[in-house]
Amino acid sequence: MLYAIISEDVNNSLERRLTARPDHLARLETLRDEGRLVLAGPHPAIDSESPGDAGFSGSLVVAEFDDLESAQAWADADPFVIAGVYAKVTVKPFKRVLP
Repeated sequence: MLYAIISEDVNNSLERRLTARPDHLARLETLRDEGRLVLAGPHPAIDSESPGDAGFSGSLVVAEFDDLESAQAWADADPFVIAGVYAKVTVKPFKRVLP
């Protein structure tokens, strides 16, 4: 089943994001290589694809996991969680309708 992992950043998270980003991306690339990743990306803090120093306000990952417990465990082990990038992470089932 698909699960949405919706994360909200702490204030001024950009430096922490940049430090933890390689490990964060490596985990996402593993999901992609396993054919389980639907989409992933950050929410720019301003209305721009390249927000510069404004940074990001959070992230969204939609991926396939065996169950909610597995999705939550994966989210809890995210390098961004460990680095203190996220203030809050919500994991919930996701039903893809389109496309």
